[in-house]
Amino acid sequence: MFFHPMDILIIPAFLLSVWAQFRVRGTFNRWSEVQTVSGITGYQAARMMLDRNGLHDVPVEPVPGTLSDHYDPIHRVVRLSEHVYYENSISAVSVACHEVGHAIQHKVHYPMLTLRHRIFPVVNFASGVAPFLLIAGFLFQVSGLIGIGILFFSCAVAFQLVTLPVEFNASNRARDIMVAEGFITNDEERGVAKVLNAAALTYVAAALISLLELVKYILIFTQNRE
Repeated sequence: MFFHPMDILIIPAFLLSVWAQFRVRGTFNRWSEVQTVSGITGYQAARMMLDRNGLHDVPVEPVPGTLSDHYDPIHRVVRLSEHVYYENSISAVSVACHEVGHAIQHKVHYPMLTLRHRIFPVVNFASGVAPFLLIAGFLFQVSGLIGIGILFFSCAVAFQLVTLPVEFNASNRARDIMVAEGFITNDEERGVAKVLNAAALTYVAAALISLLELVKYILIFTQNRE
């Protein structure tokens, strides 16, 4: 729990995560100023993409906040932040179509999305309990608590790793459909790629940090048992 040689790797990964957060906002803001040639808004792009994939019953709703966009698999609704919902920028259309990509994944039962949904209840509980088990285990030198804490923490790491292909696949679906359906031109695809890649980097950085922390805890646990 204190300084460990693994921190030499964790600290740069943390800095990468911070940089990724700044980058995603900066990239989003940059391409929010560039309107699409088609002139369609984020809502219109999402609605058309849903309808053309047979998802007529999936509504698109505006929600407050910045970058609060998401697909709700329980209620089967695409929720877009107000900027994305109403604007006709490269950023707005990119983010809107990405979220619809998740709705399409849900429809076709994309295996990694299905797996993420199934393990979420377990991960939600495990990720909440793991920090307390690890802290208590290391403070009182109770190897059993540390072991259980590591097991629970590994569930959270697994969830983040499963999330990576889900996010990349949704972005790939979005980009293919956006070009094919004429939401964007071939020249605009560069901006779309920058927006979606910046967002994906935040998931990669978060997963990297968690994975390195898990390795750190395992190393400390094994060293304490020797």
